[in-house]
Amino acid sequence: MAQIKQVGIGRKSSGTIDGITYYTLNGKTFARTTPTMPASVYNTPEARTRQAIFKMVQMHMKHHLRTIRQTITAKTGTPCNRYYSLNKKGLNAALQTLAEQYVDGADVTITDIEAAISAYAAEHPTSIKIASKSGYQEVYLTGPWPSTITLNALAGDSTVIIIVSENGVQTTINADGTVTTGTYSGEGSGATDSGNNGTSGSDSGSNGSGSGGTNPEPGNDPDPNTGGGGSTGGGGNTGGSGGGEGGDDE
Repeated sequence: MAQIKQVGIGRKSSGTIDGITYYTLNGKTFARTTPTMPASVYNTPEARTRQAIFKMVQMHMKHHLRTIRQTITAKTGTPCNRYYSLNKKGLNAALQTLAEQYVDGADVTITDIEAAISAYAAEHPTSIKIASKSGYQEVYLTGPWPSTITLNALAGDSTVIIIVSENGVQTTINADGTVTTGTYSGEGSGATDSGNNGTSGSDSGSNGSGSGGTNPEPGNDPDPNTGGGGSTGGGGNTGGSGGGEGGDDE
């Protein structure tokens, strides 16, 4: 590594040129050789298994995207980023064997992925959180993913219970006993109040915008309506490129 003692007036050197990376630290500009990784590193059985797990996690989150957007409060990034951060260890353990089978040539579908995660959750009932929403008790997966998720408020009396449905309907039971039902488009646009049981107005819901699209990391919602967000292939299988592994959101 070498320190750059003079740079252009009013400019700081940064970026990479011809294998040399320039960066500034404490007002000084340094240059170092850009690290390279041989292609063989990505072709080991362990690396291929990690890539397969990553693809399967993407398929799993895409399958439950509508619910994750409503039940997970993102600290930074998207609800899917937060969901992956909370559950990375459990999801990796649940899909390890299935990923090894995939690397060996077996076909894997979303049904197989959900079955593996459900079986692991049944044996480890506090390992995968399916609800971590500000102001509400956390909910863990204890078997197959439920069709509805009930969120109980930790305190306060404005909202007592929220029941989130996989089909995109959120029912809010208010402290005065009135009920509000919101329907979700699944595109991150919020909820529209259907006016059920006499409570009118607009229920904004909690699902975020979700970016989807170009970044295949779990941090981007893999919304099929916005370009795929790192989708792992068609036909329910794990084919296609999944890109690099996503980072933690904590």
